[in-house]
Amino acid sequence: MLDAFFQFLQSTGFYGLNFGVVLMMAISCLLLYLAIVKGFEPLLLVPIAFGVLLTNLPFAGLMAPPIMEITEEVIHTVEPGGLLYYLFQGDHLGIFPPLIFLGVGAMTDFGPLIANPKSLLLGAAAQFGIFVTFMGAIGSGLFTAQEAASIGIIGGADGPTAIFLSSKLAPHLLGAIAIAAYSYMALVPIIQPPIMRLLTTKKERIIKMEQLRHVPKKEKILFPIIVTIVVSLIVPPAATLVGMLMLGNLFRECGVVGRLEDTAKNALINIITIFLGVTVGATATAEQFLKVETLAILTLGIIAFAIGTASGVLIAKIMNKVMNVKINPLIGSAGVSAVPMAARVSQVVGQKEEPTNFLLMHAMGPNVAGVIGSAVSAGVLLSLFGG
Repeated sequence: MLDAFFQFLQSTGFYGLNFGVVLMMAISCLLLYLAIVKGFEPLLLVPIAFGVLLTNLPFAGLMAPPIMEITEEVIHTVEPGGLLYYLFQGDHLGIFPPLIFLGVGAMTDFGPLIANPKSLLLGAAAQFGIFVTFMGAIGSGLFTAQEAASIGIIGGADGPTAIFLSSKLAPHLLGAIAIAAYSYMALVPIIQPPIMRLLTTKKERIIKMEQLRHVPKKEKILFPIIVTIVVSLIVPPAATLVGMLMLGNLFRECGVVGRLEDTAKNALINIITIFLGVTVGATATAEQFLKVETLAILTLGIIAFAIGTASGVLIAKIMNKVMNVKINPLIGSAGVSAVPMAARVSQVVGQKEEPTNFLLMHAMGPNVAGVIGSAVSAGVLLSLFGG
């Protein structure tokens, strides 16, 4: 009787609890608190945080791979893997992030970018943080070139791109990189404003920009087609992300596939967000997450994000001087890929300085340019270090 009791006790999750597991469960609860109570990017942080909780439950085996047996050259499944292991193949094989891009494209209006092509420079400038952080990660001596590339992409503030690249170059760092990327995306309204105010003067922050021209439908239809061709020819590895982004946008603009547009921007992206978030969180096991490298990733990630924000603002200031154009430097911070949150931050900070100033549509130009820029940056890094 006593032996049976001890056998039962050893089969419970309580028997498998240790400091690392308890700490990861506490981190999961903290992320849930930030998402639910503080409202920090709940659509992303809730599934990610719950994935962290599920993967660290002792003996639950939700991320356990299947046990296979080979007999007479025939492979048999002795024991199937956990649910999240199979769903994670969508991350591992690079399927989920491009589908997220498809939905983002269907929700995004590229009109502000087409109306003001100079916004591309601001979106490109914000990618500077990616490559500075890449060099910093290499210089730290803690990471290989592939790992450094995956860490640097956090500076683009684009979670799906970070997942896509790290799944190709450094899958063992996927959990830490994804949590860092999405956490900093959620903290955009807190991180960016101090940097924006530090680098601009009161006079610059109250600059009023001219109203954007109306973009005809023909241009909006041609834009995704042309961008897909040009970008894919220059950086072929970027074709997956950029192609799906532009396909979703073509659904939106062409006006003849309303059902496909609706599915891409609603049902599909919501389903994939659940799968992506939970499985990314499920990679953050105590063994993989509680390392010195994880702390370094979190530190380098916020540096990348800060440099990306600062670069966009500074380039906008330079454009004001060199090109003699009227650009409010606050929209430069929207060059990171957190759509549309970064554009909203530009609007909020600008209106605090001048209540009659409306920067949202102007900021959407560099914001959507940042989405394209982060995908192109990922393609460049993948072509250089993808083996």
